[in-house]
Amino acid sequence: MTVDVRSVHFDLSDANKAYLDKKLERIAYARDLIVDLLFSFTKGKQFQCDCTVNFRWGTQAHVSETDFELIAGMDKLIDTLEQKINKEKKKVQDKK
Repeated sequence: MTVDVRSVHFDLSDANKAYLDKKLERIAYARDLIVDLLFSFTKGKQFQCDCTVNFRWGTQAHVSETDFELIAGMDKLIDTLEQKINKEKKKVQDKK
């Protein structure tokens, strides 16, 4: 699983990167299902947190959240991402 993190209009601190890595441990069970996780954090009036997930069977999913705080936005994003991964995993298991 490759993780790519980009920040637009601000610099993402090492503490924020470490926090994101800690949160990614919640989806560690899906490491063999995911090829890429592409994160993009954009600062405007609010923080726009986006993530694109590329699954190994060719499916791509996009998750987006906004919040006034970066950490709260990351929390929302990881929650939504975990739900999306579970949904895709169940779809593939149902096809078998």
